[in-house]
Amino acid sequence: MAKAADGPGRERVVRSGEPGEGVDLCVTEYGDRSRPTVLLLHGYPDSKEVWNEVAAALAGRFHVVCCDTRGCGRSTPPPVLRGGFTLDRLTGDFLAVADAVSPDAPVHVVGHDWGSVQGWELATSDRTRGRIASFTSMSGPSLDHFGLWIRERLARPRPRGLAQVLGQGVRSWYIGVLRTPRLPELAWHGPLRKLWPALLRRMEKLPADGYPTASLPRDAAHGAWLYRDNMPRLRRPRTDAFAHVPVQLIVPTGDFFLSEGLYEDIGRWVPHLEYRRLPARHWMVRTHPLRTAAWIAEFVTAREAAAGR
Repeated sequence: MAKAADGPGRERVVRSGEPGEGVDLCVTEYGDRSRPTVLLLHGYPDSKEVWNEVAAALAGRFHVVCCDTRGCGRSTPPPVLRGGFTLDRLTGDFLAVADAVSPDAPVHVVGHDWGSVQGWELATSDRTRGRIASFTSMSGPSLDHFGLWIRERLARPRPRGLAQVLGQGVRSWYIGVLRTPRLPELAWHGPLRKLWPALLRRMEKLPADGYPTASLPRDAAHGAWLYRDNMPRLRRPRTDAFAHVPVQLIVPTGDFFLSEGLYEDIGRWVPHLEYRRLPARHWMVRTHPLRTAAWIAEFVTAREAAAGR
């Protein structure tokens, strides 16, 4: 296990959004700011500490930035929760952080789970052209690609395609629960507060090392709005969600929540794709931090060389 990145980090607050609607984002930086910037985006129900070991492994070669998503960790939630966690708002948060930590050069985005969902939005949005150098995706699809994947298999029903949709539907059972009013908040501040860490250790084989952090109930309760605000995109996906940066896709072959079949059409959306498979479960950034960091470093270094930086 890599050493946790808890000592040399430099914490700062980045303001994002308009007055009265904005949030304070807690950002931690590691390494030399003159080196290429790698921005690590966490998923649900995590905080930026999920990246500790990966950040430690990367900090000797890159300027590594970890950011708590709005409402998670030490970042503040929006004043109004409903509509405050849309991908459009998260894109604004990214631009604020990127401008603060790397004003003169594009950043290499790495996302896990909802951090990867956010990363796909960044990699395919015109708003972020020129601010992203590359994107590494782990355990989180583009909602546009996902929605079209479902639509196309239902429009031309064949046994294999229908089985894929049904199988992914079974894996995604929790989405409906998280969109239910008040239920996630009650569960996370109640029994899941203690049950979730134990379940993660058993299901994912995670070490008992103080993770998840004490902010878990708050993080998970606020994070439920990611599902409430954004899942309608599956019914109205963009049909022009083509990546404008090189993409590295790392797929854990034992993911409980996402099937490999979900990515089989991905090449049509990405002009430069590197596809890797890892025998791991969903939280590979915790169980395989050194392998994850090595692949990130290899991809970022190659992209920097190709860009002549």
